[in-house]
Amino acid sequence: MKNIGQLMKQAQAMQERMAEMQQKLEQVEISGSSGAGLVQITINGKGEMRSLKIDPSLVDPQETEVLEDLIVAAFNDAKAKLEAHTAEEMGKVTGGMNIPGFKMPF
Repeated sequence: MKNIGQLMKQAQAMQERMAEMQQKLEQVEISGSSGAGLVQITINGKGEMRSLKIDPSLVDPQETEVLEDLIVAAFNDAKAKLEAHTAEEMGKVTGGMNIPGFKMPF
């Protein structure tokens, strides 16, 4: 059995790696799309929207509901990709160990 000092060192090292990972994730930008790429959204590692691109062919005052739905779908696509990326990076730091109550980045 490892002594408590070794366990504390390992915990501190993991905490430092997690802080580094969190800083790297804040710099990440992930894009999602909908409508076969007609709507594209880019979010950062905190889940904040950074950009929105809408193909001009979708801009029809009579079809705003379709456009609204496509924007929501593109955002959800980007967010799902961010969550998958975050889980992958977290797995690298924790060695696949699940840490209860810890969810990144939001």
